[in-house]
Amino acid sequence: MRIRFDEQLEHLNVELVEMGILCEEVIMLTTKIVDEREESFINLVQKIGSKIDHKERNIESFCLKLLLQQQPVARDLRHISAALKMITDMERIGDQAEDIAEIVETWNGYNWDDLDIIHDMAKCTAKMIKNSIESYIDSDIELARSVIQMDDKVDALFNDMKYMLIEKITNNPEQREHSIDLLMMAKYLERIGDHITNIADWVIFAVVGEHEEA
Repeated sequence: MRIRFDEQLEHLNVELVEMGILCEEVIMLTTKIVDEREESFINLVQKIGSKIDHKERNIESFCLKLLLQQQPVARDLRHISAALKMITDMERIGDQAEDIAEIVETWNGYNWDDLDIIHDMAKCTAKMIKNSIESYIDSDIELARSVIQMDDKVDALFNDMKYMLIEKITNNPEQREHSIDLLMMAKYLERIGDHITNIADWVIFAVVGEHEEA
C-alpha cells in the first residue's frame, strides 16, 4: 500500500514540475511580447495560460483523490495540502501573464525605448518559480527561503519602474496612457513575484509543519 502511495506522490511531483515549467515559460514570453508585439507570441501566452488552468484542475482532482483514498499521515498530508495551495498561485501566475499580453495587444505599434526593468523582473520571477518548484521536490527549505528573499529584488525593480514613469509623465505628459500601461505590466510581474513567494512559503510549511515569520 505504501509503495503505491509513494508512486502517486511521485506522480504529483511530476505534475507540479510540469506546471511550474509552464509558468516559467509564460513569464519569459512576456519579454518577447513587449519587445516584438507579435500576435503569435500573444496567442502562445493565452494557449499556455489555458494549459496551466487545465493542469490546476487535474492536480486538484488528483490531490483530492489521494486525501480521500489514502488517508495520508501528517507529513504526507502537509505535502498534498501544500500542493493544493501552490497550484492556486501558479494558476494566477498564468492569468497575470495573460493580462500583460492583453495590454501589449492594445499598444498599436507604440515603441518603448527602455524596457530593461520589465526584462529584469521577468527574468527574476522566472528564476524564482523554477527554484520554488525545485525546493518543493527536494524538500529544500534553504532554497525556498532564497526564493522569498529574491522577491525583494522584484519589489525594488517595481519601485524603480514607478519612479522612472513618474519622471517620464512629468516630462512627457502625452505619454501618460502608455506609461500607465507599462506600470500595470510591472505591477502584474510584481504580483507574480508575490505568488511565487507564497509557493515557497508553502514548501517550508510542507517540510517543517508551520509557516515561518516574515
